[in-house]
Amino acid sequence: MAQFALKTSLPAYLRDEQRKIEAYARAYGLDFFPTLFEVLPYDHINEIAAYGGFPSRYPHWRFGMSYEELKKSSEYGLSTIYEMVINNSPAVAYLLEGNSMVDQKLVMAHVYGHVDFFKNNFAFRSTDQGKDAETGEPIRKWIDAMANHGAVLRRWANRVGIEKIETFIDDCLSLENLIDIHRSQHRDVRSESILNEPAYDKPGEELPRLRVDRDYMARYINPDAYLEAQRKKVETEATKAKKTPEEADRDVMGFLLEHAPLEPWERDVLAVIRREAYYFAPQAQTKIMNEGWATYWHSKILTEKAADGSEIIDYADRCAGVLATSRDRLNPYKLGVELYRRVEERWNRGQFGKEWDECDDLATRQNWDRRLGLGRKKLFEVRSLYTDVTFIDEFLTPEFVIDQKLFAFGYNPKNDRYEVETRQFQAVKQKLLFQLTNAGQPIIHVEDANHKNRGELLLVHDHQGIDLRQDYAQAVLVALERVWRRPVELRTLVEGKTVFLRFDGNEHKVKNDAVSRG
Repeated sequence: MAQFALKTSLPAYLRDEQRKIEAYARAYGLDFFPTLFEVLPYDHINEIAAYGGFPSRYPHWRFGMSYEELKKSSEYGLSTIYEMVINNSPAVAYLLEGNSMVDQKLVMAHVYGHVDFFKNNFAFRSTDQGKDAETGEPIRKWIDAMANHGAVLRRWANRVGIEKIETFIDDCLSLENLIDIHRSQHRDVRSESILNEPAYDKPGEELPRLRVDRDYMARYINPDAYLEAQRKKVETEATKAKKTPEEADRDVMGFLLEHAPLEPWERDVLAVIRREAYYFAPQAQTKIMNEGWATYWHSKILTEKAADGSEIIDYADRCAGVLATSRDRLNPYKLGVELYRRVEERWNRGQFGKEWDECDDLATRQNWDRRLGLGRKKLFEVRSLYTDVTFIDEFLTPEFVIDQKLFAFGYNPKNDRYEVETRQFQAVKQKLLFQLTNAGQPIIHVEDANHKNRGELLLVHDHQGIDLRQDYAQAVLVALERVWRRPVELRTLVEGKTVFLRFDGNEHKVKNDAVSRG
């Protein structure tokens, strides 16, 4: 792969600009990891992007597909990658060769905003790999970790065959959204199922024995074979009485690691995919906040410090492209930066607290200004303590929705197109929160690993108002059955009715209380 990527270095003129921008960022109060910038041509940066920003990962055909897509998109002028930054310590960022100076300045300032967010937002603490003993700084050596993942899977590929590895990776990737994004990736995962642990080992308790009146007859009336049979019977009964899992488990991949009958190479593959899924999860949880934060600071740094008079027009043009809105798609850069600016303005003017909340006079609210100057302090607090869901829930206001012309839209089957449904604040807010909950993924948990007392796996979909796509759900069930090696069932709602989707290794079945069909 592209091991060359980490051997490039900035030319002198860019190195000078980087030092200036880094100094500006620190002067504003940003706190970030050391950051390494590398300049790459578009084909090399596309290659890195295809691997999720990492120079080396495990072998799989999807990375080649991603590269071809990015390559063609770049060649046909459909999209261009201006920057890419990795949550690592030191952070690594890639600049596109041939960009203008104002583009490179904008990207570097944007990157420092991202790295500050990576380091300080609480959601990214799950990506810590420990603490530096001397500095107390978080250790994040994810470039090394991803390379190690690749090395492990390549070794297995040499032993069991690349086709077996890639096929099982396909199955695991179908399950990568079945994690608990609110749980740390460092959850302890045992290598063996609790179903195989001795269940009858309580001190002071004895196995059931036949009555013996004479001691010398004990070994004849209760022979070793009989006692062993009694022990197995007790263990079986105890296992049946114990529900697995005892509580609903949203970390489906972690549950499979603990309990599925996996071969060593399969366990390593699943562990790698799960670990990387948890690495990327905070980025999905904070897309609006992260991009908004980086945009806020690149705007601040360039307009107040880094850009000279001859570059302002070009900068404004680039920014206009980044912040452009669309009728049918939310722009996280735009929403994030505007909401940060509104928070800063509110806390500068004292537009918060009991008195503000109870004020219902529109003119008073519009002219409200206590000149507190707390905006910047509040921004750094918000950056550290919120994710997209809590950010929107806490700081989205009716005034902001009106000013930004936000609305909720939906599909109208009568004319076969999407239309504006409402501009009412509560409806817009609820729809936005709904889209962001669980990073937009369906919420699935393991309900029972011994469903119907047959060792089958039962999962439950926490229905939030949107039915699952049945073809997607069936594909996931196929992957789950291959990992679990027993039939798998998923309980969900379809058009308001409870439905069970089942795959037994041979055929799919859809059933409810009244009907069952293959």
